[in-house]
Amino acid sequence: MNIQQLARDDGQMVRQYAYEDSDVYAIDFGPAGDETTVDVADGTVIVVTGDDQREFDLPEDAGDAQAFMKNGVLTIELEEDR
Repeated sequence: MNIQQLARDDGQMVRQYAYEDSDVYAIDFGPAGDETTVDVADGTVIVVTGDDQREFDLPEDAGDAQAFMKNGVLTIELEEDR
């Protein structure tokens, strides 16, 4: 599942912000997001909430990626590959 599919399939709000040297995605998981953990491994963002695990493929041209959760909002920062 890629990031844009999340919005269609799960009804989550996804926002994308494009900057000169990076892209940022913000995904609102709501109140359940407070107990959510997130990790980035091999071009995939892994989100775990209780027994539920979701994986999101990052774009192939994504450079360095970081992901973190705060107040139920997952933020994924993708730096351009240089």
